[in-house]
Amino acid sequence: MLNTYFADMHIHIGRDIYDKPVKITASKTLTITNILKESSRNKGISLIGVIDCQSPNVQIELKQLLEKGEAYELEDGGIRFEEVTLLLGSEIEVYDENCKGPIHVLCFLPGLREMEQFSEWLVDRMKNITLSSQRYYGSAKELQYKVKELSGIFIPAHVFTPYKSLYGKGVEQSLTEVLDPDLIDAVELGLSSDTYMADKISELHTYTFLTNSDAHSLAKIGREYQEIQMKEPSFKEFHFALHNIEDRKIVRNFGMNPQLGKYHKTVCDKCLHYMDSNSIICEKCGSKKVVKGVADRIDELADYEGKLEDRPPYLYQVPLEYLPKLGPKTYDKLLERFHTEMNIIHHAPYNEIVAVVPEHIAQSIVHMREGKLSIVAGGGGKYGSVTQD
Repeated sequence: MLNTYFADMHIHIGRDIYDKPVKITASKTLTITNILKESSRNKGISLIGVIDCQSPNVQIELKQLLEKGEAYELEDGGIRFEEVTLLLGSEIEVYDENCKGPIHVLCFLPGLREMEQFSEWLVDRMKNITLSSQRYYGSAKELQYKVKELSGIFIPAHVFTPYKSLYGKGVEQSLTEVLDPDLIDAVELGLSSDTYMADKISELHTYTFLTNSDAHSLAKIGREYQEIQMKEPSFKEFHFALHNIEDRKIVRNFGMNPQLGKYHKTVCDKCLHYMDSNSIICEKCGSKKVVKGVADRIDELADYEGKLEDRPPYLYQVPLEYLPKLGPKTYDKLLERFHTEMNIIHHAPYNEIVAVVPEHIAQSIVHMREGKLSIVAGGGGKYGSVTQD
């Protein structure tokens, strides 16, 4: 029997078991144990991908959870903790002779044994394996071959962001300049794009799209996510869903309106003034540091118009913390009443929400479900914002 589950497949680790940094820019509270607890107990997410598991100290913490009986490995891949399944992943920076700029990719492996083998292979091809998103010294295709040798999943990450992404800087026109297209399992869109924008590029039509949070704090887990139809949350079932095998599939993508992404619009990197996509100098401050927005970059690459019939719907949502005047105390009230964020966002009836919080907040939650929130676009590293109607 198939069911649907919410999944966020791009979550960073801030600190390891010895309180040493993993993702330097991530929160210190973002440990593997805290991520599992937050996802299971507060977020209501059933499948997560933690993408710093190549770090040996992260693996030590996972082993301790297994030894204490707080978690267990699944036969079909992944580690189950309470109500959530963890898939072990690694975000890696590729910059080989074929790349025009650095590219980030996500590599997921079935279990701890395969991840340990991957770490052993990486240690000679990376300066500091304990840190997140480190530069890998080798070709992109060689990395793909290794991931597949270990029965893994290979996904280009946040493919349109201006920095460290496939289309942002990595290639001139096509992913085939760097990658073997047959060894790509899915494509992660990133916060400044959506399905409709990405499908303007025809070479992406054959791939499943993922919408993930790229969380650098516990609060950001579930900022973007997807609903997946599968038998249970496991590595094997996730792989099946990416390739639409035996009716496993992505049912819906949930993401922020691309205008809320911090790289949506072309702006001056110095003063954040919005600029024409072809501008080379800021008319406001004179700076020549221009950050091309995702929307403008996609339009440069576009070779297709229309909507693909078999794409799952992409629904615009924002995290609860983005809603105006929904502070920590109000959030705690909602969580106490409805238990998880997924229940609040998807299932709680309006009449029950308004019994807990003020009417304008309840209306904001409903408007969010319906994609009716008013927003101000972001760009140049500054997120967009939700405004009050």
